[in-house]
Amino acid sequence: MNLTIGLSPCPNDTFIFDALLHGKIDTEGLKFTPRLEDVETLNMLARSGELDITKVSYGAVPRLIYHYRILDAGGALGQGVGPLLVSNILNNAEDLNPAVHTVALPGINTTAHLLFSMAFPEIRNKIFMPFHEIEDAIISGKVDAGVIIHENRFTYAEKGLKQLAELGDLWESKTGLPIPLGGILARRSYAVPLLHKINRIIRKSLEYAWENAEELPPFVKENAQEMSEEVMRKHIDLYVNKYALALGSAGRAAVWKLLETAATIQPTPGFESFEVFVD
Repeated sequence: MNLTIGLSPCPNDTFIFDALLHGKIDTEGLKFTPRLEDVETLNMLARSGELDITKVSYGAVPRLIYHYRILDAGGALGQGVGPLLVSNILNNAEDLNPAVHTVALPGINTTAHLLFSMAFPEIRNKIFMPFHEIEDAIISGKVDAGVIIHENRFTYAEKGLKQLAELGDLWESKTGLPIPLGGILARRSYAVPLLHKINRIIRKSLEYAWENAEELPPFVKENAQEMSEEVMRKHIDLYVNKYALALGSAGRAAVWKLLETAATIQPTPGFESFEVFVD
């Protein structure tokens, strides 16, 4: 059985999924064809149902749950991993003027946008763009501030940008739960044994990656060409943790809380009636 799988080109995804894509583990008769896109594109592809399995922003899941379920492995959650609000003209978050300043965000359906909306509900002047364009948009003066994710959190300071806020702080202080950033979905139409198999293979792929982490795979390096290996490893160390292996009770509680919050900000009637996780 051949399954399409959507991933971002970021080191955490390519690290986790390298082994199952490149014949390094037993995939139990399944074959996977990858499609690498930025996460907002993956969110949109999931809305149109184009992919069998895909990484998405947890903030987008309420609008996807009719067709997909959340797998237990492969996602990105954690403490202190929230998106960062940065600027080169403002000194702190209190300087943001809703009537004057414009903020760049990495996609309307992203968890970053959801967390920003929770922290700064009064800000309406938003421009959405691919995450890797946000730093340059700030530096060029196209926007006054921006929310950065992924590897940009390791490089913004050397580009003269200042952190105004860590958008996960509000979430963590309110809920006491890890921040759910992105998860792995699989088609709801699949039988539960197949969903269990897919989840099991993802876990084996990650376990293989950890066991062989002394040398980063070419798949990781090829898709992170503008990063040094030091930044790649920092990225992996931050985002690939115990929650990537299994959500666990804390991870599931965090995801469910985020889904409820997302559905409140962008009303999504009826999503609560669906089985969300794969048990």
